[in-house]
Amino acid sequence: MTRLCVFCGSSAGRDPAYLESAREVGATLAERGIGVVYGGSRVGLMGALADAVLERGGEIIGVIPQALLAREMAHRGIVDLRIVDSMHARKALMAELADGFVALPGGLGTLEEFTEIVTWAQLGIHAKPCGLLNLGGFYDPFLGFLDHLVEAGFVPPSTRGLVLAAATITDLLEAFDIISHDTRRVQVRC
Repeated sequence: MTRLCVFCGSSAGRDPAYLESAREVGATLAERGIGVVYGGSRVGLMGALADAVLERGGEIIGVIPQALLAREMAHRGIVDLRIVDSMHARKALMAELADGFVALPGGLGTLEEFTEIVTWAQLGIHAKPCGLLNLGGFYDPFLGFLDHLVEAGFVPPSTRGLVLAAATITDLLEAFDIISHDTRRVQVRC
């Protein structure tokens, strides 16, 4: 089974479209037989994503640090909830379990997770697709900043090409070119 790691906010944000988008992503992935790896939380966009996957009988793996588990933020409905010692261990395990990465709207944690995974791709640590769900242009300023980094000579154009973006999960999956539901291979088409 193909699995995608979904990074997203532990809050819902101000626009109800963010929460609805998280639900749509969870539903779409479950309906297509694509497993989800995520941060294990029950709140915000993370909770909405997980609930949608579970409602449709999809596979979901939560990865949560002990410190957040202690704050009772863990999703109680996740059967495969993996508890790790640190945020670093969380990101490493999520990367190991996933065949690709999607960032929904979120805050600094979401942005940090996504930029680290793109950096790992730049360094050749993995060759998995990395995409932004650019709902309503949410990531336009970030994409513009990436272009600025290229123009300033700090990021090579090849690295900028690693960051895919689409307005819907369906378009992002098409950009990822997921080959089939029963394979662990994911290819990037840029």
